[in-house]
Amino acid sequence: MVLTGKRSRRPAPESELVLPISELKAEMFRALSHPARIRILETLANGERSVGELQPEIGIELSHLSQQLGVLRRAGLVTSRKEGQSVFYSVKDPLTTELLSVAKRLLISSLTETRDLLADLRREVPR
Repeated sequence: MVLTGKRSRRPAPESELVLPISELKAEMFRALSHPARIRILETLANGERSVGELQPEIGIELSHLSQQLGVLRRAGLVTSRKEGQSVFYSVKDPLTTELLSVAKRLLISSLTETRDLLADLRREVPR
């Protein structure tokens, strides 16, 4: 199904059912492109949490948290289950957590390289 508006859905044309892997990756990275969603996934990496448990840890309004969880759920990055009045979320695939870990290592490497470059430049500046 393709979302054609806020509330209406229509069947996707056959040409839209098969997307290049690059487009699928881009969609996944769009789902990861919000700091709150990254914080949610990093928190869920430590185990399943209810919305009520997530809210103080993530530090955003409940309505905003629910919206971000919906984005992650539609992207297939988290799963949810209802128990009584509570909804619990967990990371659907441990590879998501691994991807975030690799991204962190990549950033640390890049920042370390920048720090070292700045240190070299400072040593070269005459005083």
